[in-house]
This record gives sequence, structure tokens and C-alpha cells, in this order.
Amino acid sequence: MAIAEPQERTNLAEQAYVRLKAELNDFQLVPGDRFSEAELSTRLGVSRTPVREALFRLRNEGFLDLESKAGWFVRPIDFARLEQLYDLRVVLELASVSRLCARTGPVPELDELKAVWLVPAAERQTDARAVGAYDEQFHATLVRAAGNAEIARVHWDVTERIRIIRHLDFTRADRIEATYAEHAKILRAVIQRKADQAQLLLKTHIEQSKAEVRKITLATLHEARDRAARR
Repeated sequence: MAIAEPQERTNLAEQAYVRLKAELNDFQLVPGDRFSEAELSTRLGVSRTPVREALFRLRNEGFLDLESKAGWFVRPIDFARLEQLYDLRVVLELASVSRLCARTGPVPELDELKAVWLVPAAERQTDARAVGAYDEQFHATLVRAAGNAEIARVHWDVTERIRIIRHLDFTRADRIEATYAEHAKILRAVIQRKADQAQLLLKTHIEQSKAEVRKITLATLHEARDRAARR
């Protein structure tokens, strides 16, 4: 392969990073999977340098690790850390909903959420990946609409760190239905500026999601990969 210029190498590293992170989030790569830089370089069609940059970036984020003789592998999921991140998420979202309910005047962001979550059952999205993305945006929009950019930034960082597990919550139809019902209740309470009710509904909703995380096993992840491969 030809030697890439610095900016081109940076772009290739970013592309490799985005693709590999998507594969982690879509369960194409699951804990325990092993691979080499050479294998990824061939599969992604780029040189090893940008691939290595992407891999080290993912290692710094806690997704991958490197053994001197065995090469790269996907780290086991740290469930204790995930529960801590869910706890942080609760703190950030409850504070944001309180601020949001205290706002006066129209909040355009809420209209955007109504168009997704307050729709007839026949119009609801059923694709797990799409619902996962909508779910992330629902919570991120509530936080962002509260008006504190730093809280929104930290909240989005948490969102990215729990995405791989959070998306598993939408591989079952009953969890998709529950999410629509719970989001609708939360949204109506926020629209009516019922802060205490909105916070209670939101906390219960997130705690239920955290309880689902506790049920996840390595076998569940492999089953999710098999389902993704059949899509």
C-alpha cells in the first residue's frame, strides 16, 4: 500500500475507528474475539498505521486490549462500571428534567420528540437499530433542551460508553413496546411541566434498563451477533 499523507492517514484512522466501533455496537465483534492488525488492515482495505491508531483509540475507551503474544482482543464487559455509568446517567437526566420543567415558553425540542414518540402504535418503529438510535436521541434531547451544554456533553459521553449494552435492550419486541409507552409518559409529564412526576417516571425507566443489563451474559451477546448476521 502507498504511504498516506498525514491528513489522509488521520482520515483513514477516523474511518477505521468509526467502522470498528460500529461493529462493536452491532455485535459483529463481541467480548473474547481476537484479531491482528494485519487481518484488520486487509479487511478494511487500509494500511496498518491508521488501523493501529484506531485500535489504540478504542483501547483507551475501554473496548479493546492488546497482549504482546496474542494480539488484540475485545475486552470482557465490565458490568460494575456500566452500572456506575447508569447511576451517573440518572443524576444528569433528573437534573436536566427539573431544569427543563422550570422553563417557560415553548420548547421546540419537545415538538421533535412528540413526532417520534407520541404516534399511533401502527406508526412505531420496530427495527432494533433504529429504535436504539431514537432512544439515545430522546434522552439526549431532554438533556440538551435543559440548556446546560456541559451537562449535555458529559451525558453524551456516558451515552457512547453504554451504547453496546443499551442496544441489546431493543432486540426484543416487548422492550421496544415498553420503551414507547414509558417515553410517552415521560414526555407528557415534561410537556405539562410536572417535574416530580417526570423525574419519577424517568428514574423508573432508566432503572428498568439497568436491570436488563444485569441479565446480559456472553451467550446473549453471541445470540445478538447471530441475529444481526441474519438481518
